[in-house]
Amino acid sequence: MNVIQIAALTLLASLLTSLPVRAAESDDALIEQGRYLARAGDCVACHTAKGGAPFAGGLGMETPIGTVYSTNITPHSDGIGNYSFEDFDKAVRHGIGKSGSSLYPAMPYPSYARVSDADMHALYAYFMKGVAPVAEPNKPTDIPWPLSMRWPLAIWRGLFAPPVSAYQPPPGSDPVISRGAYLVEGLGHCGACHTPRAITMQEKALSAGDNADFLAGSAPLEGWIAKSLRGDHKDGLGSWSEEQLVQFLKTGRSDRSAVFGGMSDVVEHSMQYMTHEDLTAIARYLKTLPAVDRADKPHEYDARVSDALWKGDDSKVGAGVYIDNCAACHRTDGQGYTRVFPALAGNPVLQTEDASSLIHIVLAGGTLPATHTAPSTFTMPGFAWRLSDQEVADVVNFIRTSWGNQGSTVSADDVKQMRGDDMKHTSGDDLGQSTSH
Repeated sequence: MNVIQIAALTLLASLLTSLPVRAAESDDALIEQGRYLARAGDCVACHTAKGGAPFAGGLGMETPIGTVYSTNITPHSDGIGNYSFEDFDKAVRHGIGKSGSSLYPAMPYPSYARVSDADMHALYAYFMKGVAPVAEPNKPTDIPWPLSMRWPLAIWRGLFAPPVSAYQPPPGSDPVISRGAYLVEGLGHCGACHTPRAITMQEKALSAGDNADFLAGSAPLEGWIAKSLRGDHKDGLGSWSEEQLVQFLKTGRSDRSAVFGGMSDVVEHSMQYMTHEDLTAIARYLKTLPAVDRADKPHEYDARVSDALWKGDDSKVGAGVYIDNCAACHRTDGQGYTRVFPALAGNPVLQTEDASSLIHIVLAGGTLPATHTAPSTFTMPGFAWRLSDQEVADVVNFIRTSWGNQGSTVSADDVKQMRGDDMKHTSGDDLGQSTSH
């Protein structure tokens, strides 16, 4: 054997031994890509019960016909351990379970229909190889018969679920905005909460190209309003800068507002882990959505209430309740303290047509999530134990009509309804006994 043959054999042996290493490195990269995508899709928030193992399911979600429970999506036989990629893809993008039955649209497969094949393969690799298997049988729904029959879901899916087709950017479009559209309309499934639904429970629009209902704000969902993400100044993002949006998504707080309700989970489990480039893409895309109300104008601060409070005049209904319970953090001028206690003046959350979110916050309070870049948490206490229904209504109306805010008013009966069993179930707090004195 000559020197050339020895060298060739040595090179061949080196190549053959390096193949498994390269394959492992490729697998690791795909799993990490899938981990990032799973965070971008916030899969853990819905598929993890309170106090449960990650992705083991069991989280109850209220629907108009009863409670459905998220499923185990770990690679255990109780979960998706026996799923092929085709099974996984059918469930995620088509809304069809391994058994062939249709999934409840609490699973946002109409949005996931826009996810690319490559990202689906990365997600599958992560859930099969990057997630710990958990023995946790799936819980049956609490939906009573005959509403629990699955066959109508196939009709619903046929009528309202779009065909599976990965997002395709328009020719000549800004690649940053196109990336944002892909994340918002697809994997991020923002419309599942922020787009209004028809009486048959489908989203009224699935993309910006459909109609102006897309991301125009929802009806109350478990006691909260998912606000408009369109360009309206009064109750949307019209007055937000791209930088403020990125800051809000990354940390849960900005110069303009702070997260609450289900969005707290989105920031805690999903958005804080996304790259600055992807958050910028999301923000830039959202800023392209025009206002629904073409006559909408930017907020103009009105100092009359602030001046009156500074002079000790609390004659406006609700002013006394505000001074006693709110002003220490949110100030008499309604400006709050930047990225600590949110401003109330001009805050679009407080001017939505439906005041459910503000009533909910006053009754139950809330806590800002701790994130890597904003580790401090701040908690607003609930006032249900302290304030009557009428007092809550008064202070809510005071906030919604002061400092130039243009919100409508609420009644003590509206507050009484929010103290009901549904809110106890969602908040986990003692919301006090309803009183109207």
